[in-house]
Order: sequence, then structure tokens, then C-alpha cells
Amino acid sequence: MMYLTLFIAIVAEVIGTTLLKTSENFTRLWPGLGTVLCYGIAFYCLSLTLQHLPTGIAYAIWSGVGIVLISLVAWLWHGQRLDLPALIGMAFIIVGVIIINTLSRAVSH
Repeated sequence: MMYLTLFIAIVAEVIGTTLLKTSENFTRLWPGLGTVLCYGIAFYCLSLTLQHLPTGIAYAIWSGVGIVLISLVAWLWHGQRLDLPALIGMAFIIVGVIIINTLSRAVSH
């Protein structure tokens, strides 16, 4: 269950960040409200996750996966270019999240 709430937190944060860009500095009502709602859901779900995972571990997973997903969304919807160093860096992030989840004793499964 902790990974489900963490996944919801990550997805809500990615949607919120995408809406933040489209809100044009909160000058557009619906994307702005969507941003606030999604960030609220993200932080609530992250707080539920923190009942079961150490803060540093949960935040590392949340931010790492979020970085990769928001970069993917920015590439697909906003035409952001990702050069080789960016892709290599994101690969390291993914490897880091995998290492945390499979090898760290700080994660209680």
C-alpha cells in the first residue's frame, strides 16, 4: 500500500507541475486550480507514505521518479529537448531508485 500512495503522490506532482506550466504564472484559472489540487494530493499521499518509509528514502524515490516523468512529459507535450547528458543523468536516477528499493535495508518491505 505504501508504494501505491507513493505512486499517486508522484503522478499527482507530475500532473501538477505540468499544469503549473500551462497556468502561465497562475493567470489561467483552471490550470492554476488544478496545480494547487494536484500538489495537495501529492503532499497528502507523500505524508501517508512517510508513515511506512523513512523520509529520506521516500523523498529520494518521489523526487527521482518525478524528475524522470516530468522530463518525459515535457519532451512529449512541450517539445523539450533532452540531450545525451540529460538522458544519462536520468538513467543514473532510475538506477539509484532501483538500488534503494532492492538493496537498501532502510526500506522495510
